Amino acid sequence: IDCGNGSFEPLTFCAGYLRGMAFVKDFAVVGLSRPRENKTFTGLELDDNLSQRDAEARCGLQVIDLRTMDIVHWLRIEGIVSELYDVVLLPNVTRPMLLGFKSDEIRRTISIDEPKPL
Repeated sequence: IDCGNGSFEPLTFCAGYLRGMAFVKDFAVVGLSRPRENKTFTGLELDDNLSQRDAEARCGLQVIDLRTMDIVHWLRIEGIVSELYDVVLLPNVTRPMLLGFKSDEIRRTISIDEPKPL
């Protein structure tokens, strides 16, 4: 948190580069990224914090309770995906789904929107 006087007060530790954040009620959902292969993000304070905790940067989502600043849920993403660029919450969506561009699944998926009133 920026305290307004140029100082920084850490409230919770997230093991990755934060990229994107969304809020719902008393929670913040943050996106985490691993470092890029080309070492774009090097020499940052996060590197020291990870080293002190004997941890590695991870890709995924973390849910932070804004009342306690505790991480109450997390989702780790592994494999080919190593960076997230933003976080979006989809209210009232009960079965979200992701389609990859490299699989045949995208060719067999049809989505029909609800008709819009005239």
